[in-house]
Amino acid sequence: MRQPQASSRPRLFQAMIDAFSLPDLRWKLLFTLAMLVVFRFVAHVPIPAADPDALGVLARGEQQLPALLGMLDIFSGGALRNVSIAMLGVYPYITASIIMQLLVPVIPRLQALSREGEEGRRKINQYTHWLMVPMCLLQGYGQLVVLHRTTVSVNGVDTSLVDRIGLSGDLLLPTIAMLVTLTAGTVFLVWLGERITERGIGNGISIIIFGGIVSALPMNLWRSHETAGLSGLLTLIALLLAIAFFIVFVNEAVRRIPVQYSRSLFRGGKMYRQSGGTHIPLRVNSAGMIPLIFAYAILMFPAAVASYFGATFVQDLLGVDGYIYWALLFLLVVGFTFFYTLVIFQQQNLAETLQRQGGFVPGIRPGRPTGDYLNRIIIRITWGGSFFLAAIAVSPLLARWLVGGAVGTTLMLVSAAGLLIVVGVVLDTMRQIEAQLLMRQYEGFIK
Repeated sequence: MRQPQASSRPRLFQAMIDAFSLPDLRWKLLFTLAMLVVFRFVAHVPIPAADPDALGVLARGEQQLPALLGMLDIFSGGALRNVSIAMLGVYPYITASIIMQLLVPVIPRLQALSREGEEGRRKINQYTHWLMVPMCLLQGYGQLVVLHRTTVSVNGVDTSLVDRIGLSGDLLLPTIAMLVTLTAGTVFLVWLGERITERGIGNGISIIIFGGIVSALPMNLWRSHETAGLSGLLTLIALLLAIAFFIVFVNEAVRRIPVQYSRSLFRGGKMYRQSGGTHIPLRVNSAGMIPLIFAYAILMFPAAVASYFGATFVQDLLGVDGYIYWALLFLLVVGFTFFYTLVIFQQQNLAETLQRQGGFVPGIRPGRPTGDYLNRIIIRITWGGSFFLAAIAVSPLLARWLVGGAVGTTLMLVSAAGLLIVVGVVLDTMRQIEAQLLMRQYEGFIK
């Protein structure tokens, strides 16, 4: 086997060079990059009903999207601004996955499937793909209605971004065609993500989201420079780096629960005792960014309904410019973090698994006492994780105080919900590259 050569280069650069020197790992990296290029190409293909003049106004930066659409545009990587066939992104699939995770402990049939190993997980994944289609239709129609009601000034005339939206008369067939197009765009992106998972590096769905968020950063940085000046831009960049460090620190934090194994095996009429020790790593932030998605969705729904009926009072009350929005966001994130963490933790059923495998926590009786002990631990450390996510969610408010104006809020919305994904994807990808390098006796990223 080829041995690594000593080098005076920094470890990070040397590890990247070693990664590209291996043919199979180089193929995985290039395949992932190629799929991201395809995704960015699809994100610039508009649907047929999009008004090209209105899109030109948005592309030139002469007018900005409303707050609701602006945030959705950040996560779609500019696909919503382009009224692209991929403007829904992979979020209908994410929504379907979350719904399935919440339904597994409720529906006995799904609960039985989750215990059947790989075959059961494959079946649940198939159900998730089926549920994704109605999610695409619902979210697609909602976004089309909002885009139809959103107007931009083209040569002094208010023009809708999308024309001919409706479910009756002559508008029915064009609307169905657009919904089918948006559904096909999302299915194609999910297919790209699954191909990345199989043949590339990292989790494909997460990398698709990562590519969309990162592609919007240069435009946001340039807009911040034009609005807040160089000093404001440097302040925001420093705040982004501080938040990124905070995210890495908390995401890697775990509480290790010691576990001892003691089993008796009978072979050839004789009894053998096996023993050993390990630990269960309980993450401080085991919920990921799902609570943020829940909280944003809950807060956006009343404002979206109010905009549909023209109720400006509700829009002003729950707008991002008011402190009520941020206070509710903080509380919702804390609540949803506990809800989602406990639901997922109960599905894992660690106490029963330990008892079945002959494991026990020292000083704690197996079975129900172990389950109660682990529940107390997960609730205690989730307090830290919930306040961490809530602090990330309200970080745009800190940006507004430091920089002032809407530019801080717009840029920091990327960090609040997007930087959490970006950092997580980078860490996960680095671990996978690290494992590939260490298998070949190369020095990796992490000592």
